Parts: sequence; structure tokens; C-alpha cells
Amino acid sequence: MVKVVLPSAGLGTRLLPMTKELPKEMLPLFLRCNSGVCLKPILQAIFEQLYDFGFRDFCFIVGRGKRAIEDHFTPDMAFVEYLRCRGKSELACELESFYSRINGSNIVFINQPEPKGFGDAVLRAKPFIEGEFLVHAGDTYIISRGCGHVKRLLEAYRRHNAKAAFLVQWVEDPRLYGVIEGVEVEEGVFEVKRLVEKPEQLISHWAIMPIYIFNPVIFKALEETPPGKGGELQLTDGIQRLVDWGLKVIAVKLRRGEVRLDIGTPETCWDALKMSYSYSSGEA
Repeated sequence: MVKVVLPSAGLGTRLLPMTKELPKEMLPLFLRCNSGVCLKPILQAIFEQLYDFGFRDFCFIVGRGKRAIEDHFTPDMAFVEYLRCRGKSELACELESFYSRINGSNIVFINQPEPKGFGDAVLRAKPFIEGEFLVHAGDTYIISRGCGHVKRLLEAYRRHNAKAAFLVQWVEDPRLYGVIEGVEVEEGVFEVKRLVEKPEQLISHWAIMPIYIFNPVIFKALEETPPGKGGELQLTDGIQRLVDWGLKVIAVKLRRGEVRLDIGTPETCWDALKMSYSYSSGEA
């Protein structure tokens, strides 16, 4: 089965001072639960979505001061019993369901001591990986029926015999994203010809959404890629090296009705809370 890498080591500087001690990946979304609507850390929401799809091997890349993530993903059955004794059985069941998924998974934590970039975080997962693997950023969640976005990504990756595949979405202002140029080889699928991280000049409106499938050759590409934008090892630059080597890289469009929730900035964090409440409460 494909293994999952969950980079969760970013400093979250755009969300300071909230993220000084609390990892941004632990910020909440509204989701449906046994009692109706509840708040869950976005990283838990991602993990549960991927677990329910069928993934069982997870590697969390965490940074200095991210102990809250490891603590959250360590079952605490004494607290579950405490909730039951206080008559909060629905909350106890919700936590028990989360812990059941944890106990049904193989989970490792790998430390990224310094924030050297998304590419560096992925590279640190190399000892954990044996074959193709999925990378899912810890600060982006996709509302999608039956995890359809991941299903289409895996199918397109294998159908096109690609070495890398990722999701893209049309955005009005692509300057805050990695952006692609490519040729649409079938409906909703691009063959990627060029990638640029946070372009200063407009090259396209197709922005990379941080959910990827990789062949392990990406590690060799990252090892040979120098630091890029911001002095960090950019995953976008590593994927560009695959393109330069003549290897196939594809991008799969998010579909209408698939909603991206991003907590990277105060504005998008607020939008994610509003949209997640709307969808989880049935208002949308």
C-alpha cells in the first residue's frame, strides 16, 4: 500500500503570535461528528480522511516545538473514560473513533530540526519510503466526496506512468503559489512542462495544491536541487528537475464542488472556518 508523508514542520509565521507554541496544523476546522458538528485539528481531519480512504502507513515530519502533534496522535484512553464518567459519551465515542484509527495505523515521526523548506521536509522521509508515496501538506484540507480527489490523482499517476503527480486549481492571483505551465492531455489532466514557485510574473492561473504522488526518484532530484525561493529547498524546484530529466510529471485539476480549505494565512484560516462550518452543518 502507498505510504503517506505529512509535512507538519512549518513555523506558521503568517499566523503569529497564535502559532508561537501551537503548530498551525493543530488549528481547527468544523467537521461532522457523532454529536453533530465539532472542531477538529486540520491535521486530524487529513489523517482521518486518508485512513478512511485506505492508507495505513503514515510519516509525520515535525519540527522543533511540535510536541503537540505527537501528543495529539498518542491515544489517551484514561481521558476517554473520564469523559464517560462525566456523562459526555458522545465526545468519548468521537475520541475513541480517532484512537481506533491511530491503533490501526503504522505511524512514525521524523524531526526537521530547522525549517529548510517543503522539499527538505519531504527529503527527510526517504528512510521511511520503499515505493511510490503520497505527500499531503498538513495545512490544506480538501472537501471531496469519497476522497475523490486522491482517487483521481492515483489513477492518473498510474495511467500516465508518471514519476510525479499533483493537484492543481485555477486561482485568480497565483503569486502565493507554485504555478504550472502544461498541455492538457486529457480532460482534467495536464502534462507539466514548467513549474515556478511564487512567480513574480504571471505564467498561468493553475496553482499547485500540496497533495502529491511521487516515485522515489524525487529524492534524487531533491538531493541535486540547490536552495531556491527564500533560501529554502523548494519541492517545486525538485519536481522541475524531474521535468528537466525528461520524466513525466502530470497535474490533475480539482473538480467543481471539491473545496480547498487552507489555513496558511489569517484570511484563509477565517475562510476555512466559515466554509467548513457551512459544509459540516449542511448549510452549503
